[in-house]
Amino acid sequence: MRDYRKLLTALVVLPATSLATFMASADVYKFVDRNSGHVFYTDRPSHSGYRLLIKTFSGVSITLGELEKNRRQFAPIINETAARFGLDPLLLHAVIRAESGYNPGAISRKGAVGLMQLMPATASRYGVQNRQDPADNIAGGARYLSDLLNLFGPANIKLAIAAYNAGENAVIRHGNKIPPYPETQEYVTRVLGHYYR
Repeated sequence: MRDYRKLLTALVVLPATSLATFMASADVYKFVDRNSGHVFYTDRPSHSGYRLLIKTFSGVSITLGELEKNRRQFAPIINETAARFGLDPLLLHAVIRAESGYNPGAISRKGAVGLMQLMPATASRYGVQNRQDPADNIAGGARYLSDLLNLFGPANIKLAIAAYNAGENAVIRHGNKIPPYPETQEYVTRVLGHYYR
């Protein structure tokens, strides 16, 4: 079991632009012992009392330099695609940064692929021929995000982001609220952090 106290202390003082790169190694779980008040952090929870604190994705191993290089490389495609689908380019950038860290080769444990981490069903739904092609991947993800913003209303950006992570039916099932899934709640916070920064 790893001791994450030093890691979390470092995360507090790291510049925000370094955060995604630094965290790209393991999920972090937190447990507070009610008797002693001690707080424990680990990447391998030993019982169900641990709660997910930081979610990372396999395939998102990228240095800060690579992230910036890829961001610059894909910015024209991202900005053009955002304009084509009526999206704020900063929102599209924020989702891509949270999903893949601008790594076009990112593959999640669940099988999501590419910059916008498209699952096969989502890619098929939006006519994506090649999930590994950055332009095709961004177009499919942008169409999906645009549909979610139309479904929940532009004023409900948090719900659209939550739906991008958990699916629109999960948001609807929970009364048009962010689902109570730790991963989704953390995801919404992370995307909004990138967006507002």
